Amino acid sequence: MADTLGLYTFKIFRYNPDKDPKSRYDTFAVEVRQGMTILDCLQKIKGSLDGTLSFRRSCRSAICGSCAMNINGKNDLACHLQVSRLRGRTITINPLPGYPLIKDLVVDMGEFYRHIAAVMPWLVRRSPCPDRELLQFPADRDRIDSAVNCILCGSCTSSCPQFWFNPRYLGPAALLKAYRFIFDSRDEGRDERLAIVDDRYGVWRCRTVFNCDEACPKKLHPNEAIAGLKIEALKRSV
Repeated sequence: MADTLGLYTFKIFRYNPDKDPKSRYDTFAVEVRQGMTILDCLQKIKGSLDGTLSFRRSCRSAICGSCAMNINGKNDLACHLQVSRLRGRTITINPLPGYPLIKDLVVDMGEFYRHIAAVMPWLVRRSPCPDRELLQFPADRDRIDSAVNCILCGSCTSSCPQFWFNPRYLGPAALLKAYRFIFDSRDEGRDERLAIVDDRYGVWRCRTVFNCDEACPKKLHPNEAIAGLKIEALKRSV
């Protein structure tokens, strides 16, 4: 068939602590068609070749972030990365690095979500709320536009060396979320959030490696947000 790309070899990380404390790689040969994503292939493997393979997926629309994994050495979303965009006929798939393993491609993201919760990811209002929506100038919305689009897939934090060696570090995703509210013209919790991120395990732990920017599947720029937070933290201290 004209739309067939041919056979691809998928080398997939496997780990089941209930059966074997040691990890391994299993290989699967999959006939790939034009337009198939990594997630399509994983579901084909699970459905036809090995039903024990474990991975997360949900929306299939690059919105929920649940299918983030390390594909050929780069963090990405399995549901939107097409096989045809990758070089070679062998594709190596690993779980997101930096997080504790649960099973196969599934990692424990509890610490990640605790860091997100720590920066108060909600709108803080102390003034009386208006009868209708809180209005915002377009320029104010543009300032947080990129941060609003974060889907919390965890790819950026997973790619950060500081997070690997300092689990208490809030990480780029949580700091990007803090930026989203600190610079929101409608929010009134600015000083509280700045006090949270202005910490040795907050913005000052960042070493500007830029791994987070490269890993983000939505092409956001956590590093720029962290730089903005550092400036605001310095202003606050003065």
